[in-house]
Amino acid sequence: MPVRLKKLIGTVIIVALVIVYALVATTIATYRLAESEWYVHLLYFLFTGVLWVVPAMFVIRWMERPPKNKQA
Repeated sequence: MPVRLKKLIGTVIIVALVIVYALVATTIATYRLAESEWYVHLLYFLFTGVLWVVPAMFVIRWMERPPKNKQA
């Protein structure tokens, strides 16, 4: 797969991941943490704010992998 196509696909995946992840994390916080103390909110958003990096890291690693050489 060409490098430019791989980077385009990876970029679209990361943007979609961030949007979906933010919506899910906020929805969970709204329904589960509505009556919680401020420090529970702080810890939750610190944790979920960093957690999205894990799947993004795998996508970026895939994007940066050099293309396989085709031998004819």
